[in-house]
Amino acid sequence: MDVSLAHLRTLQAVVRHGSFSRAAEDLHLSQPAVSLHIRQLEERAGHRLLERVGKRAFATTAGEILLDHAGRALGELDAAGQALERLQGIVAGRLRVGTGATASTYLLPPLLRRLRARYPALELVVVTGNSAEIAAAVASNQLDVGVVTLPVSTRSLAITPLYVDRLVAITPPGREWRGHRPITASELATHPLILYERGGTIRRVIDEWFRRNGARPRVAMELGNNEAIKKLVEAGLGLSVSSTMAVKAEVRAGTLVAIALEPALSRRLAIVSRRDKPESSALRVLRSGLQRLRSDGVRAGRAG
Repeated sequence: MDVSLAHLRTLQAVVRHGSFSRAAEDLHLSQPAVSLHIRQLEERAGHRLLERVGKRAFATTAGEILLDHAGRALGELDAAGQALERLQGIVAGRLRVGTGATASTYLLPPLLRRLRARYPALELVVVTGNSAEIAAAVASNQLDVGVVTLPVSTRSLAITPLYVDRLVAITPPGREWRGHRPITASELATHPLILYERGGTIRRVIDEWFRRNGARPRVAMELGNNEAIKKLVEAGLGLSVSSTMAVKAEVRAGTLVAIALEPALSRRLAIVSRRDKPESSALRVLRSGLQRLRSDGVRAGRAG
């Protein structure tokens, strides 16, 4: 079948984001150009490749079949380009990284900034989503590497432990909270709580902690934005449970208080990539940087 590689990459992006507009932003194209690519690809394929459900776009059965085969073909072409780059000793090309909101905001930016400064020919594309979405995108070769919360059960993925992310209770900066002993699930459940919205991995971790310890939390608000949660806690509208890395700046500034949980609670972040994916020079330098983060995470886990 004679199809354009650019059109196939456009289809991948629309399915990955579930949106024509977000795919256009990712590919640096106009939305009409994305629509044209999909229309021309469907004409070549002789099948409808996408369908809309509400505001999201999903692959049809024909689209999934095409993406499955095209993903392998595009992966081989990318591997060929990377092999040629290695001959020249160049770290270049497009590296697609998937991660959750917390890691993308608080863990990865310094590493990605160093890579961008040191390797200007390296194009870093960061996609956020929940762990299941990221793992599936890596398994289908839509992403090169992912940083996800364990457990991940996809057999086609190689999993490397990365970081132990300790969770803490966060409170307003009132005097009664400073120097507070570790807080139990039962005690925390007596306060109105502002938690992550349901469906995300970190919310499942928190809900399971309460369940395991026989407590039913009083959930006053559910939000998808961690910065909004912190501001609402700071305003005295409730308490929350947050990643330690996400509140370091506020705790240091004295606008929030972090209190250890009893029993302790943490989540394990890991690097995932396809087992059969050739390691490009770009992927190698990213792994090297993540390895340093892993060492920091192991030390943090021991300290917690």
